[in-house]
Amino acid sequence: MATRKRPVTKTGKPRARKGVKLRPTDLGATDLKVETPPPEVAALVAAVEADGGAVLATYREPLGGHLLLLTALPVEKVERTPFQRDVSDGHVRRLTVAMDKTRRYLDPIIATREPDGRYLTPNGGHRLTALKELGARAVLALLVPEREVAYQILALNIEKAHNLREKALEVARMYQDLAGSLDPKETEMELQFEEAALVTLGFGYQERGRLSGSVYAPILRKVDGFLAQPLSRAIEERRRRAAVVLAFDEAVAGAVARLKEKGFDSPYLKAFVVARVNPLRFMKGAAPPFDELFATMTRRAAGMDPSKVKSEDVARSGGAASDGD
Repeated sequence: MATRKRPVTKTGKPRARKGVKLRPTDLGATDLKVETPPPEVAALVAAVEADGGAVLATYREPLGGHLLLLTALPVEKVERTPFQRDVSDGHVRRLTVAMDKTRRYLDPIIATREPDGRYLTPNGGHRLTALKELGARAVLALLVPEREVAYQILALNIEKAHNLREKALEVARMYQDLAGSLDPKETEMELQFEEAALVTLGFGYQERGRLSGSVYAPILRKVDGFLAQPLSRAIEERRRRAAVVLAFDEAVAGAVARLKEKGFDSPYLKAFVVARVNPLRFMKGAAPPFDELFATMTRRAAGMDPSKVKSEDVARSGGAASDGD
């Protein structure tokens, strides 16, 4: 299949993608090397060496000109950030087998330094785990001087694709970590959180691991939005909204159980129930407020009469199986 080409400007350069406002620096390849780092970065270099590590190079990245350190760190001093996804044993196994065959480690992790001398990696958990399993004594890391960038780095993570549950849990953990430290407003974290629905689902998944988030996400995307409040204040509202979704989930589960008692047998029953009680598909214009919509859907799901459901209705529902993500 032919690759679709990007539109270009009159000068022949690719047109900027929607929402991208970046204007790169004019730094060329020979401008990126830093011989004498500024005092604040020099202090970080000294801290790395005092921690038993080594700074192999200091340079500027080419887009924004920000300083980075290429370092070798003692592997026992590096940990995963507490807010990222859980480590997949299968993915770690594939990495260890690949490293065993090549006898090389070529992909540095990204890390930030904590005041207590620990180093946290926001996107290298699988590689770090594999290195530790193999018995490596050091890990190569790109050390970012600004700790707050660790939350942004998750947006660049291409190590392993997220499913919805992993992404939502990662967002909720990041939210809790930020609420107790930098405490920005939700509206300032749109890049890192991606969408408000992930925040609400993340707190929901923390309470109920088998929550069928893929069924509820399309609805949440229409009625859930970022709050103009610091995370430490907004977190209670997020937990409340998650509880509303969980109450709806219980009503849906009850409707599914009644349908099964009547002999309906389909992997799409939960998706069918949600579609049947969701009024958004018949509405024109703006969606109703969050609480109003979920109150309506919860009431309808709790009162669903399986005797009024036809087999062909369920058969037409199709879609993805919805018994957890």
